[in-house]
Amino acid sequence: MLNFYPGPSKVYPEVRQYLTDAYDEGFLGTPHRGDQFVQLSRTVVSLLKQKINIPQDYHIYFASSATECWEILIQSLTVHKSSHIFNGSFGENWYNYAKKLRPKAESFRFDLNEQMPVEELNISSDTELICFTQSETSNGTHVTATPILNLQNRYRDKLIAVDATSSMAGLNLKLIKADIWFASVQKCFGLPSGLAVMACSPRVIFRAKQKAERAHYNSLLAMYEKMLNYQTTHTPNVLNIYLLKRLLEERPVVKLLDEHLTARAADLYAFFSQFTEITPLVENEEVRSKTVITLQANERLVDDIKKKAMQQDIRLGNGYGPWQRNTFRIANFPAIQDEEYEELKRFFLQNYTWI
Repeated sequence: MLNFYPGPSKVYPEVRQYLTDAYDEGFLGTPHRGDQFVQLSRTVVSLLKQKINIPQDYHIYFASSATECWEILIQSLTVHKSSHIFNGSFGENWYNYAKKLRPKAESFRFDLNEQMPVEELNISSDTELICFTQSETSNGTHVTATPILNLQNRYRDKLIAVDATSSMAGLNLKLIKADIWFASVQKCFGLPSGLAVMACSPRVIFRAKQKAERAHYNSLLAMYEKMLNYQTTHTPNVLNIYLLKRLLEERPVVKLLDEHLTARAADLYAFFSQFTEITPLVENEEVRSKTVITLQANERLVDDIKKKAMQQDIRLGNGYGPWQRNTFRIANFPAIQDEEYEELKRFFLQNYTWI
């Protein structure tokens, strides 16, 4: 089956061999306090900095998911509130979760066809953490580098956290422009779900030490102390960390992946422009995601497209949130080969030339 679902999505085919190697090399039963895991962890941290351009002085941590990262950051870095800027469901979900921990959390919603309106924000003085999603998986938008830089310049006293689940390891993000970046690995990393990577600037660790929150197994300060020795606070997903090591060793640097995905996204948007009844949900080309292509049509046509595709062993992504019924999504992740997109194009040309 061709899998264009935007997460969990297609894993690299090499993973099949890596799984066997992990068993043969003893990683499936290795103690997470032992030398074998420590060396693995040390290697992965080095490879992440090298291959996806994480600044050398940033600290890297492992979690179970991006959702867990939401929790870690709110509980460990805020006393009063966090501020959330969003135009889609995942950014809003992060805000709703934050309110459960810090009821005074505030939100700023913007339209999916506009850039993040930094100059219009009125973030409260007692906000400690500003949060947004770089690539909004629910609607196929993304925040470009300039608004992120403007946000950093305007709120230098605040920490800035970015959920980059649908873009990290695929796009060459300017990670130095925010304090925290995190992502689950089931998208651009091309791995099975169950692991997240989080990168934190030195400012984050300074704030965590000031707050000194230690009430949870995944308190950031405890994670920092353990990772000084390349260990975790909990029994981690050793297998996925091993798979991450093997993939990073063989993958090109993220700049090259970015060039490929950017060109392929442009090609996909151009291809679908020939269909009169299938159009991009996002009209503003500047804020369209390069990694999640979201297309809209009437509900009946969307349902027909998904059903016919599945009958031909092609899995498309469902719509999400407010766009659940009138959109479908196509992942543009590195693990999916160009030939698979050519097969996808043939499917549409054979079945929907009339539109």
